[in-house]
Amino acid sequence: MSKTMTFRFMREEDIDQVMIVEMQSFTLPWSREAFYNELYHNQFARYLVLEDGGRIAGYCGAWIVMDESHITNIAVLPEYRGRKLGEALLLKMMELSKSMGVTRMTLEVRVSNLVAQSLYKKLGFQKGGIRKNYYTDNKEDAYVMWVNI
Repeated sequence: MSKTMTFRFMREEDIDQVMIVEMQSFTLPWSREAFYNELYHNQFARYLVLEDGGRIAGYCGAWIVMDESHITNIAVLPEYRGRKLGEALLLKMMELSKSMGVTRMTLEVRVSNLVAQSLYKKLGFQKGGIRKNYYTDNKEDAYVMWVNI
């Protein structure tokens, strides 16, 4: 990670850049309104961005409810991938979650997304179940993964 990169909480003015990351990362991108609602209407939502000299290189979101944290999404711009920035973002979210009293974290991941699964396993996540037909674009299943933090 370069010295110009910093983590911070997402703000409304970040949404346009986050949408670029979102659209370049997912076949079912969230809408601008969804991010706005997360920031202003979801008391459980926490979103971090990874900023590189004023440019949003990636972001990670979670819903923190009592002692559990549910990763909603994590993404890095294609040109920043392969630099362990997704790992850095997830570790930062794990740190934030733990500081808020979280003891367990969960997420869903496409069965076909072996790169993401490898990262999650590296950080201690284990498969805990499967959600059949979870992704509406192609009816792909999702693994539900958990880690104690």
